Amino acid sequence: MSRIGKAPIHVPAGVEITVAAENEVTVKGPKGTLTKKLCPIMTIEQNDGVVTVSRPNDEKETRALHGLTRSLLHNMVVGVTEGYVKNMEISGVGYRAAKEGKNLVMNLGFSHQVTVPEIEGITIEVPDPNKVVIKGCDKQLVGQFAADLRNKRLPEPYKGKGIKYADEVIRRKEGKTGK
Repeated sequence: MSRIGKAPIHVPAGVEITVAAENEVTVKGPKGTLTKKLCPIMTIEQNDGVVTVSRPNDEKETRALHGLTRSLLHNMVVGVTEGYVKNMEISGVGYRAAKEGKNLVMNLGFSHQVTVPEIEGITIEVPDPNKVVIKGCDKQLVGQFAADLRNKRLPEPYKGKGIKYADEVIRRKEGKTGK
């Protein structure tokens, strides 16, 4: 049996989980509301503040979906209670970021400024000109937005210039050797 799939999800106080037809799950909490359509063959049961996910049979596909369904549901519960945060760092001479209204405006060494609009469900903060904090309650949305932001100027291995995650380590390369 799936070790992840059989683990119960403890629902904290202030979080409300509703399971509709075809396993469309809505999770409401202090940070927001998330709705996701999970695998319809899984059985989601709610008893005394604990949610469990069970599978109908032991076929290979259902075993894989068992752990996935439980993880997605757990990520929704964590998202509406604590939220998710991605910290980004911008390094390079003249590279900086600023918040203008709902837009993130960055100077990344191009001839123009790069403007990224804040999307629904995501909050962008700029505590320093070289730090960007992305917050939200949907784990996938926060991670995808951070990855898209990083792709605006990938960190390069020679000088380390670009946008990187705060905990990311860039493997540095030695440049050309002279005479």
